[in-house]
Amino acid sequence: MIVGERKPFEEIMEMISPHKRVLIIGCGGCVTVCLTGGEKQADTLASQIRLAAKQKGLKMEVAVDCITRQCEREFVDNLKEDPKEYDAVLSIACGAGVQFMSDVFTDVPFLPGLNTSFLGYNKEQGVWEENCRGCGDCVLAWTGGICPIARCSKSLINGACGGTDKGKCEVSKDMDCAWYLIYERLKARGKLDELRKMRAAKDWCKDRGAGVRRLVLKDMVEEEAAG
Repeated sequence: MIVGERKPFEEIMEMISPHKRVLIIGCGGCVTVCLTGGEKQADTLASQIRLAAKQKGLKMEVAVDCITRQCEREFVDNLKEDPKEYDAVLSIACGAGVQFMSDVFTDVPFLPGLNTSFLGYNKEQGVWEENCRGCGDCVLAWTGGICPIARCSKSLINGACGGTDKGKCEVSKDMDCAWYLIYERLKARGKLDELRKMRAAKDWCKDRGAGVRRLVLKDMVEEEAAG
């Protein structure tokens, strides 16, 4: 899931202070799960903004709405409030959601209320951990289901490096060495031969260097075109 955290309140106020009518839109997807961008968080943020605006002597109307996902067109129609009726919209979705809504409502400034952090999973109550870089070239088949790109400090494709010590990364004693975890996982499965295979250098063009990445499901596109 996509993990995000709320921007500092001072930064949010700075973004919206020039506007008199502000709509906060929450997202019922990933950011609801990590308790940063759902309907409840939108209501709480709205209350904080109203109070801060009153204290600063700002005349600001703040409304709240929330949809299931801000990154898919079909859910936009479920908005109760019309963003076009507001001076600005504060979206507490991930960066993808903010950009999508900006593309749909091009005449309205959509402002980000969250900082999108990473792709990860819930490690324990209230803790999310990065475990995927979205690099476009998944290696999990031969690393025991543990991603060295996201979880190794050096994103090594052939590890481990000489800095690991008793299963910890040289960067921090609190950080597990990803390649140590991979070794233990493969050892338990009787698959250590995978570590003896030298892998080709990673093609980083699939990660960040080739412009905007796009996934096209051909069958779905053709079905939609056929009506």
